[in-house]
Amino acid sequence: MQPLTMNLCNLPPWVVSTPEFNGNPKSIEIQGVRRSHRQLFERLPTLPFAEARAKAFLDHMDVAFQLHQWEQETSVLGRKSLKNSYLRFLRGWMFDSNSVEGAVLKGWVESRIGIPPTFHKGPIEGVHSEGYEMYLVDRMRGTARTSAIQAQFDLLYEFVQEELRLLGEPPVSTLFRGVHDFSEHRVLEKGERNRMRLRLNNLNSFTPDFERAFEFGNRVLEVRVPACKIFFRADLLPGALLKGEEEVMVIGGDFDVVVRTG
Repeated sequence: MQPLTMNLCNLPPWVVSTPEFNGNPKSIEIQGVRRSHRQLFERLPTLPFAEARAKAFLDHMDVAFQLHQWEQETSVLGRKSLKNSYLRFLRGWMFDSNSVEGAVLKGWVESRIGIPPTFHKGPIEGVHSEGYEMYLVDRMRGTARTSAIQAQFDLLYEFVQEELRLLGEPPVSTLFRGVHDFSEHRVLEKGERNRMRLRLNNLNSFTPDFERAFEFGNRVLEVRVPACKIFFRADLLPGALLKGEEEVMVIGGDFDVVVRTG
């Protein structure tokens, strides 16, 4: 892997992207987010229920990024810029991770964590490849659709991390991903029996439900995922996305996986 040397978090990408980090994770903090939104993060621990914290977050996002004011905009571009919020991009990802919305989300991981994508509509062999250029085109098209989308993702990630802490979630959990083959992942090492080391894309969809994962492939990747690599968990914003509430979006890198076939 050739992770970028620049990022906007407290840990270098060549640490975050390793299997050793997955087994011994440390907190990832996006620079300046908690300080800029101090009121929200001071309030969240005072709210006893997850539903109340989700509502507080949604309300804060609306106010902080003026998302509720899209109807007041007089220009078409202005209305679209506010209406196409982080929720629109999350829905787009759940429909198709290789969409324009998917490219923007992968771009967030690349710019904040420093891990570039390895797949977008096809394999990406490096930052000078044709695949990377195609990804950049989609990323730029998507970013132009809305205002401050990267900052919205910053706050979303930090909220998810805070909510996982308040819920008492374990530092590492087992998640599952259904696949038909390894075309979207790079096999780095094959271990004994059904174990291998894979290079996952910089952002990936997982589920906590083993049986559910089989709906997306005839093989299932069983992966131990650190909480700090969970970019988004749909059940933390119940009802906001209308579907896909078992979706877990995981920041990638190199992972040791177990391949299950039934």
